[in-house]
Amino acid sequence: MAARVVLVAYYPGQRTKLTPVMRKILQVIALCLAGLAPLCQASSLPSIVGGGAAWPDEGSLVAEARDGITLDEAVSRAERQHHARVVRTDVQDEDGRKVYVLKLLSDDGRVFTVRIDAATGRMR
Repeated sequence: MAARVVLVAYYPGQRTKLTPVMRKILQVIALCLAGLAPLCQASSLPSIVGGGAAWPDEGSLVAEARDGITLDEAVSRAERQHHARVVRTDVQDEDGRKVYVLKLLSDDGRVFTVRIDAATGRMR
């Protein structure tokens, strides 16, 4: 024997049973609200897509990520690959391309420079 579910609405001072049509309407509303919840959450997240005033400044990390790799990523890659510590950074424009110029200091005291293309992440 199947259990029967009866939806009851409470109003101040009275109690009424909901008709089957009203039950279906409430189910549809609940499903719509549940389906819209991820969209509401996604709209509150920051986005780099857009234009005008909403577009980030060129100095921000989001803008650098749009171009390829960020300066932070370039520093960590260079330190890992060369087993040295970055002591100075500079961003230069070479032939219309943004290039990170990193000065590294090795454990034995040697100082050397690495250039990293910001768009591709390629080291030179």
